[in-house]
Amino acid sequence: MKKQYRIKKNEEFQSAFKHGKSFANRQLVIYYLKKNDQKHFRVGLSVGKKIGNAVTRNRIKRYLRQAFQELEERIRHPYDIVIIARNPTREMSYDEVKKSLTHLLYKEKLFKK
Repeated sequence: MKKQYRIKKNEEFQSAFKHGKSFANRQLVIYYLKKNDQKHFRVGLSVGKKIGNAVTRNRIKRYLRQAFQELEERIRHPYDIVIIARNPTREMSYDEVKKSLTHLLYKEKLFKK
């Protein structure tokens, strides 16, 4: 995923948490905030230490980045999206992570029509 598509700064995460909308399923939590001054969506990923060791957390982040890359054309553009992984993601395969992410984006109407 390109650097311009990532949320890195703490202030940007916090503004999505404070001012954005949220939705969750058993595996993931999504926060999203419309940003009209952007030309594309941006993604921030958060996987806490309770999920597992560094190898496990990095694997989950890789899966999420890859899923966003594959869904890139379908996602609506001027949004900041923050994904927080929950405990069940620890045992999930890539296809299950992608399916869970797709479910969240579909439910919150973040896909183009």
